[in-house]
Amino acid sequence: MVSLRFAAVALSALPLAVPVQAQPLSCNGTLLQLQVQEQGSAAFDRFSFNLGLEAEAPTKAAALDQLNARLAAVRKAVTPLASGKLTIPAPSTYRSGGGSAGPLRERANTTVSGTVSKANYNALIQAAGRLPGVNLRGFTAEAASGSEAQLRTRLLREALADGQRQAQATADALGLRRVQLLRIDQRGGGSIRPMPYAMAARSSFNPDEAQAHQSSVSLGLDYCLS
Repeated sequence: MVSLRFAAVALSALPLAVPVQAQPLSCNGTLLQLQVQEQGSAAFDRFSFNLGLEAEAPTKAAALDQLNARLAAVRKAVTPLASGKLTIPAPSTYRSGGGSAGPLRERANTTVSGTVSKANYNALIQAAGRLPGVNLRGFTAEAASGSEAQLRTRLLREALADGQRQAQATADALGLRRVQLLRIDQRGGGSIRPMPYAMAARSSFNPDEAQAHQSSVSLGLDYCLS
């Protein structure tokens, strides 16, 4: 697990009123404003995947026929490896080429998305990546059940503890004794980072080497130092 900390500090020597829900609190000392961020990785047990599927032919009908044939091959290879149903939207078509750009061609494309377990992660990459017209657009780690909630709780506690340490250190530097938390503004949210991969797979891909599910918590903290 990785934990990163960032903070910005602003000091004001004037008494300020800081509203906290229905009961405003005032600071009769020095107002300290901190921005604290914590980031870490959650345990993951599956991946969401997205495959791009393309076909090209002289006519629109031929392009769609080719796309249907390639889609059948994708279904045959991917369905036994995927967890649950595949999502396949209706195809789109467009023209390309013509004139100096070469002969006019009709293109058809769609996507295939779903979920794959860690156990079938490499097998799906190998099977889908070698099919004609298929582009591996991304594999994104999905947090295991309960692990993201546990991670966010830990990050929240660490952010509050870090803010308290910084506020106490600032009070000590100013020769002040009292540190009172006036306001908490939680702004952070979970984030998902796609795993980088190679199209030409010459060896197996280890799911434990993939980019883990990332989450972060960002807090705006106001302290009164006196």
